[in-house]
Amino acid sequence: MARGSEPRYPTFCPILGIAMRKTSVYLDDREAERLARLAHQEGRSQAEILREAVASYQPKPSQDRNFALAAGFARIDKDPRPISQIPEHELLEGFGS
Repeated sequence: MARGSEPRYPTFCPILGIAMRKTSVYLDDREAERLARLAHQEGRSQAEILREAVASYQPKPSQDRNFALAAGFARIDKDPRPISQIPEHELLEGFGS
């Protein structure tokens, strides 16, 4: 099969008993050495370490809490706290009364 024309379907992995898709990952020397060390210390394959890392990855929440919707709107109250720090019961005062 010509380079770049690998099948686009998963390959059955007899060791794990499940279908897998082969991929390549580029790591710098420090990352590659750490991955090899972790695999050796845990007695697991590097691929297993990477699969677990991908499965448990959680993106970091955005630090930018200045939404465009609020930009340019002046507060009509004198409360110095950001709205995100005002308890919900205070925000709802006067609604539905």
